[in-house]
Amino acid sequence: MTKKIKNFKNTFANYSEWLVLNLEISKKINIEELKKNYKITESLRKLDEDLIGLDSVKKRITEITAILFMDKVRQDFGLSKYYPGLHMSFTGSPGTGKSTVASRMSELLQNLGYLSRGHLVVASRDDLVAQFVGQTAPKTKDVLEKSMGGVLLIDEAYYLYKPNNEKDYGGEAIEMLLQVMENKRTDLVLIFAGYSEPMKIFYRSNPGLSSRVAHHIDFPDYTREELLTIAKKLFEERQYKMSFYAEEVFVKYLDLRRQLPLFANARSIKNIVNRACFRLASRVMCEVNVFTYKSLIDIKPNDLILSTLFLKGLKTLPMTKVGTTTLDLTETEIFEILDNRYLSKASNDQERKVYSLFIWKNFN
Repeated sequence: MTKKIKNFKNTFANYSEWLVLNLEISKKINIEELKKNYKITESLRKLDEDLIGLDSVKKRITEITAILFMDKVRQDFGLSKYYPGLHMSFTGSPGTGKSTVASRMSELLQNLGYLSRGHLVVASRDDLVAQFVGQTAPKTKDVLEKSMGGVLLIDEAYYLYKPNNEKDYGGEAIEMLLQVMENKRTDLVLIFAGYSEPMKIFYRSNPGLSSRVAHHIDFPDYTREELLTIAKKLFEERQYKMSFYAEEVFVKYLDLRRQLPLFANARSIKNIVNRACFRLASRVMCEVNVFTYKSLIDIKPNDLILSTLFLKGLKTLPMTKVGTTTLDLTETEIFEILDNRYLSKASNDQERKVYSLFIWKNFN
């Protein structure tokens, strides 16, 4: 009798397992509904809207998102949970969207349940490393505590390591980061960012750090066309717009600016746009008696040409300095295109005022 009861229990247990297995196998989940619940489509759309170009970066983020999403789906089917490595490395020049992507990643990870808060903290060496003994640990600990539940982006991370300086305490900060990357990896994602070559040296000097970084993403520099698109978008967001010839001037400005050191891609474009808006405000305040809608939104060539960068480039660009009293017909046409406010409207005006402006002889 006891043996029969035991066999019945075993059979019932096997049947229960079989039933659960069949239920899992027959289970169906609507992918689009699940994407909607996790806000995946919304987050990826925001990423695409926030960033011009960077197709290779967007592709990698989409791939990482797919892995995380599939892990969630597998859990819903009762399959074993696999926690993928989430620490990342972003390499590239300044102003290529690393902080923006980090912010979107924190949002995605929170929506998928990998992070509890989903906020972004940006730090540098100065935020982590102190100058005196005993002060680095408290500083690093404070930054890590603020970052818990979100993403910690360490900019120019290679400055943490200074092997030739025995009195440097960057190594202490790195050791603390290593511990947290391993022990708190379920609620904190670290992203190390910086120029490509220094970052390679940084990882080679810290094998433990390199082995904990699962995703290496390179951010390429923007092309001229992409930078122009970014500028147009920034002007549009501020409700300004460039005239056709202002756009021509802007492209030439880009060619000059990109040759100079410390060019910061989209960050530099933002500064250029801001200065152009300032010049428009100054110009309109000084030269018009009545504000019009057009005067408040039109960025003209002169709002860009007044940059000192063009004066530095006079020897390398076909530019000339002209005045209204010395213009022939062709030059007058060019001058009017650049800024017709400098020309006298009265045909009988014998004492036409002379204004000087640096312009291109030919826009083609």
